[in-house]
Amino acid sequence: MSRTPPNLLTATQEALEAVRSTSPLVQCITNSVVVGFTANALLAVGAAPAMVDVPDEASMFAGVASGLLINLGTCREEQRAAALEAAPAAIAAGTPWVLDPVAVGVLPVRTPLAHHLRDLGPSIVRGNASEILALAELGAGGRGVDSTSSVNDAITAAQLVARVTGGAVAVSGATDLVTDGVSVVRLSNGHPVLTKMTGGGCALGALMAAFAAVTPDSLTAAVTATSVYTVAADLAAERSALPGSFAVALLDALSEVSVDDLAARAVFA
Repeated sequence: MSRTPPNLLTATQEALEAVRSTSPLVQCITNSVVVGFTANALLAVGAAPAMVDVPDEASMFAGVASGLLINLGTCREEQRAAALEAAPAAIAAGTPWVLDPVAVGVLPVRTPLAHHLRDLGPSIVRGNASEILALAELGAGGRGVDSTSSVNDAITAAQLVARVTGGAVAVSGATDLVTDGVSVVRLSNGHPVLTKMTGGGCALGALMAAFAAVTPDSLTAAVTATSVYTVAADLAAERSALPGSFAVALLDALSEVSVDDLAARAVFA
């Protein structure tokens, strides 16, 4: 598919309808701080969440799930073991999987784990600019989970990681960027209040796993998930731009965002 804005819009609309009609089963090995919000975001958009992060079960479930998210936000020993068995199982089963390398950089446990998982070839990597720079071994990470670099700073790193993985890399920021190592797509929706609530990026990673389940091309899956999520954020911000009520409004907007909303609001470049 030619990745022109009209074609990306059509792909996004079709993917949204596919997620809602098929309800892909998304396994989440994720940040314990945001488990509830992540599950609710998946349900709102039309997918089915499964928070299966127990060793010996994680690999079994990865073989039957439609998509897998591995998020390193709370990198407990049990979750690390589950991630290390689920990723190869997903690969063996042909299950698309997303790596969200939260807060990688100088931290001595999650950083080597993230590099190992990177080298297994996730379908999509999603992170902020500092995380992507660190995953590419071109930076030391940000300020905890917050980026200290801009999306433009991370373009080369994102392309490098995409070439290593053979998939797509999504860099979240004021203007989001998605690349497969060659093509670069920028998306200009979303709202600043997303940075004032816990779990905004983590939920987006889960949605990428859901959209990857219905969209074979990794770059298109990452673009479609980002577009649906950020257009929903635009709609939610019109109801409330305060962090607490915005989080609720975002779930409502994810359940209501339509193909017409995408046509009217989605901005690709």
